[in-house]
Amino acid sequence: MNRTFLAVRRRLLQAVPVVFGIVAIIFLLLNLSPGDLVDVMAAEEQISDPQVLEQIRAEYGLDKPIYVQLANYVWNIVHLDLGYSFRHSQPVWDVIVERLPATLILMSVSMALALFIGGLAGVVASIKVNTLYDNLISVVAIIFFAAPSFWIGLMMMVLFSVKLGLLPVSGMYTIGGDYSLAGEIWDVTRHLVMPSFALGLFYAAIYARVMRASMLEVSGLDFIRTARAKGLGEKRVAFKHILRNALLPVVTLFGLQLGTMLAGSVVIESVFSWPGIGTLVFEAVLTRNFPLVMGVLLFGSILVVIANLAVDLVYMRLDPRIELR
Repeated sequence: MNRTFLAVRRRLLQAVPVVFGIVAIIFLLLNLSPGDLVDVMAAEEQISDPQVLEQIRAEYGLDKPIYVQLANYVWNIVHLDLGYSFRHSQPVWDVIVERLPATLILMSVSMALALFIGGLAGVVASIKVNTLYDNLISVVAIIFFAAPSFWIGLMMMVLFSVKLGLLPVSGMYTIGGDYSLAGEIWDVTRHLVMPSFALGLFYAAIYARVMRASMLEVSGLDFIRTARAKGLGEKRVAFKHILRNALLPVVTLFGLQLGTMLAGSVVIESVFSWPGIGTLVFEAVLTRNFPLVMGVLLFGSILVVIANLAVDLVYMRLDPRIELR
């Protein structure tokens, strides 16, 4: 237990320079892009006086060299200050916390659907290898892997909302709805169905192919042949012996794709008007609200680091021979 604690602490210390390196790269890239918050404000307020614009830049600290702005921003992060969103007239942290629950709900449900559907499909395809079930799962997986998530979302919207009228077309709540607690949960669930499937089906297709390949690889190992030679049933061998070892590549892929799923939620949230961090980032980029963009990207970086550490811990649980280093 002590060795595990020391290993986790060492990994967290290693993650600190990684996070700050990501912050520096993102900060420089954003400042190299044309335009800033003052340009947007000048266009909206129709300010054309150069002296006034320079005064506004000086007030926001945008007149200083980039390295000075970066140093100030890093210093503020050390003091747990992510800056101030002038567009929302709130601290960046407060804006993120306000939108965070919606994104966490969408990502959690999407990841759960992807792991369940993809893992189950991969297991079935490996057990029924070279049969109709295997071929059908492979074709469906290729279709959902090739189709863009936003296109799947739009097609689901047309079918289930416009044609059939079964699900709400967008948003997270019914505007003006007055429900009890159970009614609110059901209302959010109905709004969540299409965006979660649109985001999760792409990853489910990947997990299905990886799980199938991993199951087939493990099934040819010596200890599996020994289990079959002892007279164990095929289903018991598959679920008790093969599946545990075949999960390792899927767990690795899950940790690596958490960041891409967070990025993919930007598109899905925009398609379905889901009030999460993805929509927030999209609006912040359009309005050159760089403090908010930096805050969200910093949060995403920390989330990916924590997720990869959690994946390593799951690795240790699945295979006791693996140790954190």
